[in-house]
Amino acid sequence: MWIADNWKDYEVIDTSQGEKLERWGEYLLIRPDPQVIWNVDKKHYGWKKPDGHYHRSAKGGGEWESFGLPKTWQIEYRELKFNLQPFSFKHTGLFPEQAVNWDWFSNLISAEKDKRPIKVLNLFAYTGGATLAAAKAGASVTHVDASKGMVTWAKENAALSGLADAPIRYLVDDCMKFVAREIRRGNVYDGIIMDPPSYGRGPKGEIWKIEEQVHELVKQCAMLLSEDPLFFLINSYTTGLQPAVLSYMIGIEVAKKYKGKVTADEIGLPVKETGLVLPCGASGRWEKNIKTLN
Repeated sequence: MWIADNWKDYEVIDTSQGEKLERWGEYLLIRPDPQVIWNVDKKHYGWKKPDGHYHRSAKGGGEWESFGLPKTWQIEYRELKFNLQPFSFKHTGLFPEQAVNWDWFSNLISAEKDKRPIKVLNLFAYTGGATLAAAKAGASVTHVDASKGMVTWAKENAALSGLADAPIRYLVDDCMKFVAREIRRGNVYDGIIMDPPSYGRGPKGEIWKIEEQVHELVKQCAMLLSEDPLFFLINSYTTGLQPAVLSYMIGIEVAKKYKGKVTADEIGLPVKETGLVLPCGASGRWEKNIKTLN
C-alpha cells in the first residue's frame, strides 16, 4: 500500500463504527467512511468534542453539524496551501491521501524539468491539489474539471500557494469531450493525471459512469502522450476497480507502446491511535524512468 504519511496539518486520529476522527489543521472533524466496519472504543476526546460532524441521512446525502467550525480555513502540505470548507456529501475540498501521488510525480517532474519542458494534463482536477503539486515541481499544467465552482476554488488555492502566475491553464469542460478535441488538435502531454468520479455529470448534463467509460478514456488519453512521456496516473474510489484492473488498463494502453514500468496499489492514510492504515481507494501508475521512484 502507498501511504500518505508526510502530512503535518492533517491526520486521521481514530476510526470506529463507520466514522473517522480527523484533524484538519486545528479543527477536529468526524466524517463517515464505508471502510470503517469495525467497532472499537472511542477513547480520544475528539469523538465527544469535534468542531464539525457530518451526519449521513438514511434517505441519502446528509448534513454538517458545526460546533464552532468556520466556513473556511486553510491547511498546508509542504509548500502548498489549500482553502477548505465543509460542503456537500461530507467533503472538505481535499483528498489528503492523494499526497502520496503528488510526491511521486513531483519527483519525476523535478528530475526531468531541467532537460526539457514538461506538460501535464490533469483531468477531473477538482480543487487542484495535483495541479499545484505538478506546477510547483516545474511543469506547465492544463487543469480540466466540469464544475466551474471547483475550477474557481483551484485558482484560489493556486494564489494561496504563490502559484497565481504559474503556467496553469484552467478549463471548465467535460473531460471526455476535451480529450477528443485535444486528439483532433494534435496536442500532446508528457504526464497525465486522472481522478474520475464513480458517477458524475458534465457542464451540459453529460453522464459519466466509471465502469462503462474509464477504459475508453484511458485509451483516448494514451493517444495524448508525447513521444517521450514521463508518467501516467489514474485514481479510483470505486470498489470494483481494484489495483489489478487499473494496472491492466495502463499496461494495455500505455506500457504496450512506451514500455516503462506499471505499478498499482491501494493508497491509504495512517491512523494515529491504532497504527492501522485506512484504505482510501487505489491508484495505477506508469512511469518511464523508474530510478526516481520514492
